[in-house]
Order: sequence, then structure tokens, then C-alpha cells
Amino acid sequence: MIHAAVVYGIGFLAQIFFSARTLFQWFASEKAGSVVSPASYWVLSVAGSYLFFIYGWLRDDFAILFGQFVSYYIYLWNLGWKGIWQRLWLPLKILLLVTPAVASVCVLTDGQSFAERFIFNEAVPVGLLVFGSAGQVIFTFRFVYQWLYSIRKKESVLPLGFWIISLVGSAVIVAYGIFRHDPVLVLGQSFGLVAYSRNLAIGIRTNISKNKANTDEA
Repeated sequence: MIHAAVVYGIGFLAQIFFSARTLFQWFASEKAGSVVSPASYWVLSVAGSYLFFIYGWLRDDFAILFGQFVSYYIYLWNLGWKGIWQRLWLPLKILLLVTPAVASVCVLTDGQSFAERFIFNEAVPVGLLVFGSAGQVIFTFRFVYQWLYSIRKKESVLPLGFWIISLVGSAVIVAYGIFRHDPVLVLGQSFGLVAYSRNLAIGIRTNISKNKANTDEA
């Protein structure tokens, strides 16, 4: 049995990476005067998500595992758009690609054990699990939205809708973290709420300026 301090240490380290990505992106956006998508955002996202996947596994928390799985591979896709993935060491690429998939296959090979550990876990009532998973679905959907939007634009960008979805999903996860008595979720997402709000304000201001400029030209 891994000591609780080690488990929480992994979780907080993951949140440090997530908070750092948000902080760097926020500062870059303030400097540029518009919402930007720096390469560091996606590098830190991959590092944080990898550790958070481990944290969710150790906490027997299906909501965390479920939320990280989809967004993790979108982070890797964005690394490709930024030209970083192509420069990575091949063994590291393989490790990053297969770890979540292999872990998921190992879990699902024993359906009964999976259900007992992650679904019918006494520490996480089914209703709370559904609530937490809903928050993770919303939070993960922001990256699905970002992915589809970036494909259409043919570049890695963080659109206005990304921040709106982030705020809603983050608020639900904070509530879930409070019910779960999980300081990692509460502290990590609380910081995000501030940064998401600021990025939303910058995005709205940028759109207003663009619309005004277009009107003046017309």
C-alpha cells in the first residue's frame, strides 16, 4: 500500500504542472494582448496529465481516469502541431503513447475487479461518481472543442469557447473535490477558475476590438 503522502505528492506535482501551464499561457496572453497557445502549455499539459493519470489510479478515482484519457491524447496532438512531438526521442514517444492505453486494457481485462475498485467503491458513492464524471466530461470536452476548432483553423489555438467550457467544468470539479475531501482537486481547480476567467475577458476584449475594426473598415 502506497503511503497517502506519496499519493497526494504525485497529485500535487501534477497540479503544479497544470498550474504552471495556465500561468505561462496567461502571462503570454497578457503580453500579446490576445489569447495565445504557447508550446509550453502543451508540454506541461502532457507532464501533468501523465502524473494525474497515476494519481487517479492510486486514488481509485474513475472520474479522474476517465477525464484524463481523452484530453491526454489531444495534448499529444497539439505537441505535433507545435512541432515538438517530431523532435522527441523515439522511446519517449512510445512510452507516452502506450502508457494510458496499456493501463486501461489491464484494468478492463478484469471487469469484476474494475467495477469493485472504481465503480462500486464505498469511498465514492455512485451518485458522487456520476457527478464527478460529469464534471470531467465537461472539462475534457473543452479540449475536444479546441481540437476540432484547431483542425478547422489548421493551427493550435485556444478559442473563446474553450474558456467558457473550462469555467463550467472547473466549477463542477471543485464541488466534486470538496465532497471527496480531495485537496489536490480543490486547490488545482480553484487557481484555474481565476486564469480561465481572465482569459475569457481577454478573448472577449479581442473579439470586440476585431469587430470594431471590421465595422470601421466597412
